[in-house]
Amino acid sequence: MVVRVAGPSFDEWATARVPALLRFGYLVTGSTDAAEDAVQTALTQALASWDRVSRAGDPERYVRRMIANAHVSGWRAFGRRVSPVAEVRGGAEADASESLARHDAVWRVCRALPERQRAAVVLRFYEDLDYPEIAATLGCAEATVRSAVHRALAALRVELERQEADDA
Repeated sequence: MVVRVAGPSFDEWATARVPALLRFGYLVTGSTDAAEDAVQTALTQALASWDRVSRAGDPERYVRRMIANAHVSGWRAFGRRVSPVAEVRGGAEADASESLARHDAVWRVCRALPERQRAAVVLRFYEDLDYPEIAATLGCAEATVRSAVHRALAALRVELERQEADDA
């Protein structure tokens, strides 16, 4: 008759080994959050098949491999790795109201422009048309469009600077 000596229960084993597994997960992933996710995934899978895992002889080695596999599967699923950067460029401003106020001020000044200048600026910078396309759209010479855009930008600059000086 073969007597099988029962190993530790999953709860006992996991409670004792989680700190070491988290350290291992951090070394594999490079991130505390990703390490926690990978360890949780591995422990969930290990619990589901604990009888087989504990019989493997070295459950920690088995679970460490599961952590590494969970991490690899995670970044494969997203098709890329997260690459931390020191500073995010072009990110959202801390206060969106400042951005909205600035856009509103620009639009109010644009509305005050003469019709042809406003049309030329909108077609140039909003529709991203080049000068020949704007000239064809407005039915005028390309030189007229260039002049209208130049005058409109100068007027916008002067009025926005005046408004900023008034606000300060």
